[in-house]
Amino acid sequence: MYISIVLWNLEKSDATVESLREYLRDYAVDAYSTLKGMRMKTWFADAEKGYWGAVYLWDGVNMENPLSVSRAIELIGYPPTTTSVFAVEAIAEGVSVIESFAGVGRAFEEASATDPVGEWRMRS
Repeated sequence: MYISIVLWNLEKSDATVESLREYLRDYAVDAYSTLKGMRMKTWFADAEKGYWGAVYLWDGVNMENPLSVSRAIELIGYPPTTTSVFAVEAIAEGVSVIESFAGVGRAFEEASATDPVGEWRMRS
C-alpha cells in the first residue's frame, strides 16, 4: 500500500477553502469514490493559513490516475505546491463512534461554534 499527500498554498489562488468545500459536496467526493485502487481519500484544510490538501491511501496495484476525475488544479489555478508518495509501513485502526465516513467533514456540516483543532493548537 502507498500514501500520497498533496498540498496547496492558496495565497495566489482565487479559490478559497469555502469554495473548495462546495467542490467536495457537489462533485469530488462522489467522483473520487469511483477510483479503482484508491482505498480512501481524506481532504484537509486550514482556512486561516490558506492551505488545502489531501491524503490518499492506495492499494498499490491497478491504481487509477486521480487526475482522471480531479478538477482541483482547474479550480485552484495551479498544480499542488507539494506532492509526496510514501510506502505504508503499518496501519492501526482505532475504536470510533463513526461507523461510515460517508457525509463526514466540514464540507457537509455547518462549522461548529467551537473548533476542537483550534483549541488543541492553543494548548500545544
